[in-house]
Amino acid sequence: MAFINFFRTPKHQRYDYKPRYWNQKKEELEERLQRIEKMKEGDPEEMKARLAGSFRRGGYVKDGNFRRNQVRRSNLILLSIVVALILFSYVFLSVYLPKIVEALESNG
Repeated sequence: MAFINFFRTPKHQRYDYKPRYWNQKKEELEERLQRIEKMKEGDPEEMKARLAGSFRRGGYVKDGNFRRNQVRRSNLILLSIVVALILFSYVFLSVYLPKIVEALESNG
């Protein structure tokens, strides 16, 4: 009997894979609902995680341009301060520089 099986060719192995459907949006929704339920219960750890997540994202806003707008605003403020300092320096030097030079020449 063993001789008969020895000469027989083996059958191919079947690959029995059944794919599962994964709904990423549904899973994210379930996670959000669980976090909301924990927050309603007053879980302090969940509150800390929410705050830390909002800091990592750059604030709780739906607009994706929030950070870009904040950077632009900061740059405009910085530019206006620099321009104001330059104008102040020019006015100060044009008004008081002749008086300072005159005072130095009279003492020297």
